[in-house]
Amino acid sequence: MEYVYAAMLLHKAGKEINEENQTQVLTAAGVNVDQVRVKALVASLAEVDIEEAIKSTPTMMAAPVAAVAAAPEAEAKPTEEEKKKKEEEEKAKEEEALEGLGALFG
Repeated sequence: MEYVYAAMLLHKAGKEINEENQTQVLTAAGVNVDQVRVKALVASLAEVDIEEAIKSTPTMMAAPVAAVAAAPEAEAKPTEEEKKKKEEEEKAKEEEALEGLGALFG
């Protein structure tokens, strides 16, 4: 994906997407550059209108981002059942610990 991201960065910056520029961006990002992959990407993008491709990207791409953003909120609010279950587990652990302690004094 970093190869595609580098190409998108070059496009956004108004730079030509060629092997040299692609390699420079990837190197600056700390990526070990595979020249075969760079050549393949540059060759495949030669005939692509990137602006048109970006515009034609489905708007559904935003839905997963919204779902991920909502996920921490869901985790932050435990349900009543989860609270009760957690309390029961803690009580069970305490009872087991007391039983083990009682065995010491036998």
